Amino acid sequence: MSDSRIAVYAGSFDPIHNGHLDIVQRCRKVFDQTIVAVLSNLEKEPTFSIDERVEMIDQELEECDDCEAQSFSGLLVDFMETVNARALVRGLRAVSDFEYEFQMALMNRRLNPEVETVFMMPREDYIYLSSRLVKEVFFLGGDLDGLVPSRVLDRLARVRDLSGDSEPR
Repeated sequence: MSDSRIAVYAGSFDPIHNGHLDIVQRCRKVFDQTIVAVLSNLEKEPTFSIDERVEMIDQELEECDDCEAQSFSGLLVDFMETVNARALVRGLRAVSDFEYEFQMALMNRRLNPEVETVFMMPREDYIYLSSRLVKEVFFLGGDLDGLVPSRVLDRLARVRDLSGDSEPR
């Protein structure tokens, strides 16, 4: 499978939303296989565990035999090496994302010159959407219809009901 074009779409996906899923669908048009890589980010306190996030992603991608979710920790370029991927996909929502993403792309290139970063923009409907915003709106009682898969909304409701909180973790 060395001739396959494998892309890694990495992020925390806490939780996955329709903007993420839109990027995955765009990847499917360009790459033979897309691995949604769920990062264990030590700087963030996640609402969902790594296993829960991978499970949610796998549920949303169950009809896509060319996509899978995997978790990783450590350097992204090391993970990419283990899955034989050379393309790193990053979603850009706004100009404000670009500076950070550009720095990361250059660092990844320095760490592994074989890695190419591809920037993709979601549909205009999702350009403002982030996992942080999804959680904030949900826990404050806002309507997320059409922005998050229904199974993700169900899981958010379970977190809220179990914690008794109206604040996101």
